[in-house]
Amino acid sequence: MKFLKVFTLIAFLTSLTSIVLGFFLDVDYTEKLIGFGVLGLFIVVFPLFSYYRWKDKNIKDYMLTKENLDKMRENQRNKTY
Repeated sequence: MKFLKVFTLIAFLTSLTSIVLGFFLDVDYTEKLIGFGVLGLFIVVFPLFSYYRWKDKNIKDYMLTKENLDKMRENQRNKTY
């Protein structure tokens, strides 16, 4: 999974560079540089990062089911301050 991490980092740096160059360069296509940078962040980087971070997680652990609510209530009762 090292490849996905490196590819996400390269895509992030490319998008960030495009945005920064769009702000600082004085050329005719600065708006396009900024636009492609933002587009790259939201269409490429964010989904890859989300997949990379959630791939080995169990989604049931993060849902508010009756069992999870009961566990949270039990943990609150057992806490002593």
